[in-house]
Amino acid sequence: MRPLSAVILSGILAFFGVVAQAQERGGTLTAIIQPEPPILMVGINIQGPTQTVAGKIYQSLLTYDFDLKPQPVLAKSWTVSDDGLTYTFKLQENVRWHDGKPFTADDVLFSCMTFLPETNPRARLTFSRVQEASAPDPHTVVFRLKEPFAPFLGAFEMGSAPMIPKHLYEGTDYRSNPANQTPIGTGPFKFGEWKRGQYIRLVRNDDYWKPGLPYLDQIVFRVIPDAASRRIALESGEAQLSSFDNVEWFDIPALRANPALDHTDKGYEFFSPHAWMEVNHRVAPFGDKRFRQALLFALDRTFIRDRLFFGQGKIATGPISSTTRFYSDDVTRYDLDLKKAEALLDDMGLTRKPDGKRAAIKLLVMPYGETWTRLAEYAKQAWAKIGVETTLETTDAGSWAQRVANWDYQITFDYTYQFGDPALGVSRTYLSSNIKRGVLLNNTMGYVSPAVDALFNEAAVAPSDDRRAALYAEVQKLLVEDVPVLWLLEMKFMTFTNKRVHGVVSTSIGVNDSFEAVYLSK
Repeated sequence: MRPLSAVILSGILAFFGVVAQAQERGGTLTAIIQPEPPILMVGINIQGPTQTVAGKIYQSLLTYDFDLKPQPVLAKSWTVSDDGLTYTFKLQENVRWHDGKPFTADDVLFSCMTFLPETNPRARLTFSRVQEASAPDPHTVVFRLKEPFAPFLGAFEMGSAPMIPKHLYEGTDYRSNPANQTPIGTGPFKFGEWKRGQYIRLVRNDDYWKPGLPYLDQIVFRVIPDAASRRIALESGEAQLSSFDNVEWFDIPALRANPALDHTDKGYEFFSPHAWMEVNHRVAPFGDKRFRQALLFALDRTFIRDRLFFGQGKIATGPISSTTRFYSDDVTRYDLDLKKAEALLDDMGLTRKPDGKRAAIKLLVMPYGETWTRLAEYAKQAWAKIGVETTLETTDAGSWAQRVANWDYQITFDYTYQFGDPALGVSRTYLSSNIKRGVLLNNTMGYVSPAVDALFNEAAVAPSDDRRAALYAEVQKLLVEDVPVLWLLEMKFMTFTNKRVHGVVSTSIGVNDSFEAVYLSK
């Protein structure tokens, strides 16, 4: 066996003991959360706001540093066999669920092999590669893979593989389990109170398995729907933290110049957020790639980046972000070209009627802030130029997730995370084997391509990086030709903190991590 990490728990505790002497203990951190999460049970819902709040309640086996290298959380060490098939995790031995029950290897097996494959689109693909999983003792878990899968160690971040309490969920209907309303995890903070439409309050877990942590007494996530009010809350100190797209892009320049605030774009490396317009291929005429190509040719993505997202991002060339492994720019480009768009529609037989219209579609606006509404209005105007009439539909975050998961939409916005490797964060969107109704952030479009399936499946287990690169280059060409979704931007988020707040961003997971060592200075 060759060790990948062997971190001694006593060393970690000693480290935190030294650090604790220099930190302030106590206080309440007030953070903005927008939109309001539909649920806090991250094993069932992995929308962004859910992950941000739930990351303080739930934990996984690992987290990842800024170079995407695994770091210990509920697993204190791990080894991989020389043939790359057997992964053995040694678990922390003093961990308890928030209800006092011990966390054991049985919880890991239940989470990874039973619960998450039913509810989490990334976990379904990852753990389908496991031939056998076992627990030789209460603090050891062994995964035996069907074939080598190099990205396996990248699959144990809290949003991808949260540990679920077996004693509360085994044998139940996961989505209607009453425990979803009062989530139970192993993290440094426990669920305290949720006043819908106003705030979510988490309180310190006094029995947390790392002595002396966390520092904060509580975290209050305030729901502030109005964009101007969110900015004012930050500027006044009423709120001390915002992240992802909690503040509108048009407010970023002013907030960056505010001397009372610190800002960073670190803490998003693991996610590499990729924005697109998602298309339901089951609804005509979206099933015809010429229609999808025409819609993309009609969008001025430079305008979208510069005028709507205020330069915070990079125009996406295809399914893989330039910050993700095996990115290739050797693909067809879809620069603004209304003539090409109209020619494609003519070729489909969608000629202009006497009123100038060719087709009518419905765009479900993603309820993640004013910028997305402005983007929807822009798309409506852009497509009107090629004769496509667009009706905008609005809803709340929970209803949006339900509609998309159940294929009740025509076209919408979305952005997903890539997790450092296409086998973890990209292929899940396009593999036909990952079409499952009722689950968000899988292949909800209904896109089917045997050639794409074959390339993704081979690339995931190819023995060398050179071979993987060649396969991913080919699959990018095929996907960009098919345009299963309309890629927009590689997004660039900003985290703002009041200068009294310290330690928020310490890993590539950023604000979605546990906040166990976050503290407030006087």
